[in-house]
Amino acid sequence: MRVHIATDHAGLEMSRFFIEKLTEAGYEMVDHGPAEYDPVDDYPSFCINAALAVKADREKGMDSLGIVLGGSGNGEQMAANKVKGIRAALAWNESTAALAREHNDAQVVAVGGRQHSLEEALTIIKTFLETPFSDEERHSRRIAQMGEYENTGAIAGKQIDGVN
Repeated sequence: MRVHIATDHAGLEMSRFFIEKLTEAGYEMVDHGPAEYDPVDDYPSFCINAALAVKADREKGMDSLGIVLGGSGNGEQMAANKVKGIRAALAWNESTAALAREHNDAQVVAVGGRQHSLEEALTIIKTFLETPFSDEERHSRRIAQMGEYENTGAIAGKQIDGVN
C-alpha cells in the first residue's frame, strides 16, 4: 500500500518516525513535507498535496491512504478535507481510527503530534491503515449522500436548509 504523509513543524518528528516504522512494515511511504523544521511553516499546502496524491492514486485504482500531522491534527484534517472527494478524519485512539475506515471509508487520517507519544500514535495509524471499509449499505449510502452534497449542494429526497 502507498501511504502519503504530510505535516507541519509540530508533527515533523512524528512524521519521520512514521516514515521509518511504516517503511519497515512494508508500506510505500511518500513524504509531502516539509523537508526541514520551520517553526512558522504553513501546513495547508503540505496536507492538500498529500490528499491530492491519495485521490490521484485511488482514481488509478491503487491502494493508497494518507496521514496528515500537526500539533492537534485539526487544521491538517480540515486542509485535507478541502480536496474534493477526500474524507479525512481526526483520530485520537484506536476506536476512532477504525471507525473512520469501517464506517466512513476515510482515505486520510489526521493525528495530533503533541497529543500522543510516538508509539501510541503509531498504533492509531496502523489501526487506520489495517482496517477495511465495512461495505455495509447504510455506510455506503451516507458516504454517497456526502458526495452528492459536495458536488451538487443537495441530497436527493433529503431536506437541506439553506441560510439566507
